[in-house]
Amino acid sequence: AGLTLVFGMMGIINFAHASFYMLGAYFAFTLGKVLGFFGALVVAPALVGVIGIAAERFLLRPVHKYGHGSELLMTFGIAIVFEELMKMIFGNYAVPYQVPEALRFSAFSLFGTDYPFYRIFVAATAGVLFLVLYLLLRRTRVGIVVRAAVQRPAMTGALGHNVDAVFMGTFGIGAWMAGIAGAVGGALLTTSPNMATEMAVLVFVVVVVGGLGSLGGAFVASLLIGLLTSFAVRLDFSIADIAGIVGMRDAVAAVGTLTTLNLASFATAIPVIVMLLVLLLRPAGIAGDRL
Repeated sequence: AGLTLVFGMMGIINFAHASFYMLGAYFAFTLGKVLGFFGALVVAPALVGVIGIAAERFLLRPVHKYGHGSELLMTFGIAIVFEELMKMIFGNYAVPYQVPEALRFSAFSLFGTDYPFYRIFVAATAGVLFLVLYLLLRRTRVGIVVRAAVQRPAMTGALGHNVDAVFMGTFGIGAWMAGIAGAVGGALLTTSPNMATEMAVLVFVVVVVGGLGSLGGAFVASLLIGLLTSFAVRLDFSIADIAGIVGMRDAVAAVGTLTTLNLASFATAIPVIVMLLVLLLRPAGIAGDRL
């Protein structure tokens, strides 16, 4: 959702967006020792939002007039700096950021397997953020000004609105949302200097598949890619097995050993494959505007 704001609506190719996610995780890990998990969940994203505002004001705004290429290079540089800073401060390995004891219990049991409550907490947090952002953009005057500033900045400025301040605030909200994702997701997954790189491709894929500027599209795309990836991990057969069902095993086997690999091996490539298909069949994305 944060990248939909920054990339999809503002048109800023923010390669550093996943780095704000990483900062949120590291800040929450550090502050949690003093403020506790829930205190860190409030303060850490706010700090990330402030850093995002500063990055837009002092780093991105001066290069904005030079086009998307300069913005891409700047955000790529910011991502590298953030990653190296985390390595210098915390080391090159994962830190022990874990689910708090108060949330470490089973929500329910299904087929003999306990489902952790914290996963429900993460999903609920994502749902609340999506709903708040959607209502803010679609049902408030602030949302109208933001959308107007993105689509018609000159006219919005002529009506008396500070377009630069709107852009700066919007970028800060996007960074803040990434910080919340890092604060809750870092405990669920792994908090390490490589977490931004691992997440960067995935979030760009979701935004592109959903359609630039569409929150609803990003929501649908995230569910689609998540479900497809999860189910693909459980596929216990190969392309050769499928060919055997339709009587083409020998023809497929002649292609090479690649066809004998378990389909679960390709699970990590599912997001990119989905994006490729969407770009070929509907370049605007699931809910994007063709114009």
